[in-house]
Amino acid sequence: MAAKHNSEAAEATSAVLGLDIGGTKLAAGVVGADGTVHSFLATPTLVQEGVQAVLARLFDLGHKAVDESGLAPQHIAAVGIGCGGPLDPEAGVLLCPPHLPGWIDVPITRLTEDRYGLPAVLDNDATAAAAGEHRFGAGRGTRHMIYLTVSTGVGGGVVVDGRTYRGAAGNGGELGHVTVDRNGRYCRGCGRAGCLEAYVSGTSIAERAREAVAEAEAAGRPTTLSACSPLTAEDVSREAAAQDAVATQVWVATTQALACGVTSLVNVFEPELVVLGGGVTRAGEQLLAPVRRIVRERAMGPAARAVRIEEAHGGDRVGVLGAAAVAFERVVTTTHRPHGPEGNRLHG
Repeated sequence: MAAKHNSEAAEATSAVLGLDIGGTKLAAGVVGADGTVHSFLATPTLVQEGVQAVLARLFDLGHKAVDESGLAPQHIAAVGIGCGGPLDPEAGVLLCPPHLPGWIDVPITRLTEDRYGLPAVLDNDATAAAAGEHRFGAGRGTRHMIYLTVSTGVGGGVVVDGRTYRGAAGNGGELGHVTVDRNGRYCRGCGRAGCLEAYVSGTSIAERAREAVAEAEAAGRPTTLSACSPLTAEDVSREAAAQDAVATQVWVATTQALACGVTSLVNVFEPELVVLGGGVTRAGEQLLAPVRRIVRERAMGPAARAVRIEEAHGGDRVGVLGAAAVAFERVVTTTHRPHGPEGNRLHG
């Protein structure tokens, strides 16, 4: 009993450093056990400069985040790292993430521990974001939750009975690759046909909009999307809200495809909550309302009645919050180790 109390007390007074490795942006921040973000910094990845240069930039960003947090280095208990897969979360190795060309078998956890002198853990960024929303955000207090990020690509994570689901090899929860049309559009993320990502990602929305504009122009039908260059998913949502016919056509198809994917996930997992995050969800109720309606109509009765669909709380900090949640889950709550094997080196 005393050991449990000591563990809980250690967690409550600890903070962790979260590192988020994206193809275009690196982010770092110090997060407290209650989800307080003590600092948050971001910088371009500049992946073309190579692995060593990017890692140096990432680790320097982490040091700056600690410096700007106002916390003493000894209060930082661990480091959590979120990155797109494929990866090996147990070994802490980035295997060959497509958004980071040339990053083959990078032992990111060991390199991080060597740099900071702290225990470090790695997880898929979308899985980590699910853990972050469950621990700190919209899913706080739920037992069964699905998180879906709808951005440049589509990813996600699942919480079952209060625990983050990772699958047999640690890369489970690839919700963006649920099939919504087996004879459908080519998915740039995985190369298969008809994935959810091929219809609802920001990249896909813009691509489908360009196709729709070309068809409209060939038929002599005007559309305000013709003036948008480069054409983006945000342009589509804005012009659909202004009742442009072509934009509305693309947007309705997007919400229907997203609702189709969410309905399947709701039927499989019967969650209390589906959390939608990512850049496309900045459209707010324009996206959420039709998805809720369609899921309510089409999901199996008990699942449809049990589920709520809400927007994520993490915003642009969701990657760092997710990485921090993984560190709390896999390191701090397991065994409080305030210093790595060679001592905390966050101060230098």
